[in-house]
Amino acid sequence: MTLPNTLIDVQALAALPRGACLIVDCRHDLTDVDAGRRAWEQAHLPGAVHAHVDRDLSDLGKTGLGRHPLPDAAAFAATLARWGWRPGLPVVAYDAMGGALAAARLWWMLRVLDQPAAVLDGGFQAWVVAGFPLESRGVTPTPAPVTALRWPEDRVLYVEDLLQHRARPEALLLDARATPRYRGDVEPLDSKAGHVPGAHNRPFTYNLDTDGRFKPVEDLREEWFELLAGRDPAALVHMCGSGVTACHNLLAMEHAGLPGSRLFAPSWSGWISDPERPVATGPAVG
Repeated sequence: MTLPNTLIDVQALAALPRGACLIVDCRHDLTDVDAGRRAWEQAHLPGAVHAHVDRDLSDLGKTGLGRHPLPDAAAFAATLARWGWRPGLPVVAYDAMGGALAAARLWWMLRVLDQPAAVLDGGFQAWVVAGFPLESRGVTPTPAPVTALRWPEDRVLYVEDLLQHRARPEALLLDARATPRYRGDVEPLDSKAGHVPGAHNRPFTYNLDTDGRFKPVEDLREEWFELLAGRDPAALVHMCGSGVTACHNLLAMEHAGLPGSRLFAPSWSGWISDPERPVATGPAVG
């Protein structure tokens, strides 16, 4: 069965037979790291397993790579196998933040591995509003064999890669954090406020309508075309605070038919791990 590889609405997901896809609950709260797990235990979509951003979608043992370093591909493969995933099985991820914490992160991790995945448009709230059933009992998937996976080097950037990329005249670095954090007015999570010099700002919330669903694809395409200003999407590198909400912009671009941009995985928290790296504040210049 073929599912969309960007967004799926609640009606389409509810119509799928059980087992047609792996549903993953990615709800997370940056200020209460176990809130997502508790919410899943209280109520989740039928059959949904839980993904913890810190433990399943990151490797917090890595230093200097931001608050949510990408796990090694082998560790991610073991997580997928524990959930019962096998190559080719579509994954539908959802959260309660319009996809930003952290359904889009899981979506991106699978898509760069060329695996089918989609984000539930409107997330947990849209499912509840539509009146579809929930479960409160635990989910114990049947583990699958571990599949060898490898992160593609051309889709993930680290500091040295970013420095080389920014030397190109067409390069654009885009920060998905809220504008007050980008400007350095406030910083609730990291040790320094501000942004990478030269980075521009497009908060991930710009992708969403007031109901928490993504804007119509025509609107997204027009907005992203304007931002690209004639650039190829490959010239665009996304970042945020730790490489999680930036994936929301990657999802929006792919949904708008503009794939090919990349992720600066360490993002702001990784950039400032070296006190010698420069920091800018205020609005973008140029």
